[in-house]
Amino acid sequence: MQIRLNGEPYEVEPGTTLAVLVEAISDEPRGIAIELNREIVPKSQHDAVVLAEGDELEVVQFVGGG
Repeated sequence: MQIRLNGEPYEVEPGTTLAVLVEAISDEPRGIAIELNREIVPKSQHDAVVLAEGDELEVVQFVGGG
């Protein structure tokens, strides 16, 4: 199934949740924020949101430092 991840085509299996996607793309999922079709998705909903064909995601990883 085709989605767009940060502006690029990305393949996922049907039934993939946001939580599964985050595990696949990040070593440190705690610092990630996700926008799905221009709506911020709270972390508490990542397990419940199932991706659909054509969804557009923007994923950002917060980085600490000084």
